[in-house]
Amino acid sequence: MAEGKLDFHGWILAIIGTAMIANALWMLMGPMHWYTELPAAVPDTGPFNPHFVRDIGCAFLTCGVGLIWASRSMRYRFPLIAMATFFLLTHALLHVYDTMVGNLPSTHWELDFAGVYLPAMILSWIVVRIMRAESV
Repeated sequence: MAEGKLDFHGWILAIIGTAMIANALWMLMGPMHWYTELPAAVPDTGPFNPHFVRDIGCAFLTCGVGLIWASRSMRYRFPLIAMATFFLLTHALLHVYDTMVGNLPSTHWELDFAGVYLPAMILSWIVVRIMRAESV
């Protein structure tokens, strides 16, 4: 694939990256609105802290930009996806832990699927495919 053109994985990366950037901008510009209106029951995680919401927004922004970059750059694709995947996997594992030990209600298995677990699973699948193809 030529640099700059989107292949199958590139489209997936661009879509997930765009969603992450949109979420990050919402977190950065309207932390209270994000906290109360995101359909993932964020208040279950603890009291509102605007600085913390914006901190995490910065992490999502960084990952989103990395994924957009990776969507068009074969040269840097693997390390960019690997770093974003590491964040998303550790974030997902934290949600698994908190739900398993009762820090979050069991409704979070379903609430967190689309926004937390699914992106981590999709990016993990892409990382494994790249590793197998390139023997990284």
